Amino acid sequence: MLRFALLLVASVAVGSGVVMAEEKVKLMANTSPPYADAQLPEQGLALELVKHIFTGTGYTPVITIGNWSRAVEGAQLGVYDGLASVWYSDERNKDLLFSEPYLRSELIILKQRSDRGNYVKLEDMAGSRLGVRTDYAYGVDFAAIPDLTLVQENHMIQNLLNLLNGSVDFVIGDQRTITLQLHEYLADKITRFEVVPIKLPHVERHVAASRSFPGHEKVITEFNRALAATRKDGSYTAIVKKWDDRYGGIK
Repeated sequence: MLRFALLLVASVAVGSGVVMAEEKVKLMANTSPPYADAQLPEQGLALELVKHIFTGTGYTPVITIGNWSRAVEGAQLGVYDGLASVWYSDERNKDLLFSEPYLRSELIILKQRSDRGNYVKLEDMAGSRLGVRTDYAYGVDFAAIPDLTLVQENHMIQNLLNLLNGSVDFVIGDQRTITLQLHEYLADKITRFEVVPIKLPHVERHVAASRSFPGHEKVITEFNRALAATRKDGSYTAIVKKWDDRYGGIK
């Protein structure tokens, strides 16, 4: 009798729409701390936001973290349903449908505090050596800076060490990424760095669904709606603040 009653309750719940099966959406992200990293809590700031926002939709994100080229190619070919954390470009928009931006990132330039030069615009860096990440899109016209030498490295920590040992004069990068790596690896030397007061363009992160994925428009529409709701109820701000408060930053 009890078994029959339980089955009856379950049947009524399903029939009334109380029990709903959420559709899984396979997303790819590249390792980029503090935004996406399997070693970080909730897989990083960007992925925690994405998973939280998706709770307000009819979809459950299944996120795989890998390298960038694999992530983009997989989404473009339809191996994955989309990307969890990506910057917009017209070229990518041909294969991907982008959400509203869900996270803004600031770019900064660092120098050694002992360098007493006055740098207020990009042209003031003429003739210097700038540490950059390989294949990183900064949105800055470095070619317009006379005699600027770009020194490429695969990882931000390599650029920071190069700045310390004098191999480069400046380092450019994402503010949160630089702050995390300084506190994680160079906490005892953080006072040797200083932010250069040169204004740089900001970048924004999106979820992007493959245009070959059936229902991609619905996924993005629901994500945008849920994103607006999390901003309104304060949960979005709480997550971002939690991550930004984790480190003290640099001046």
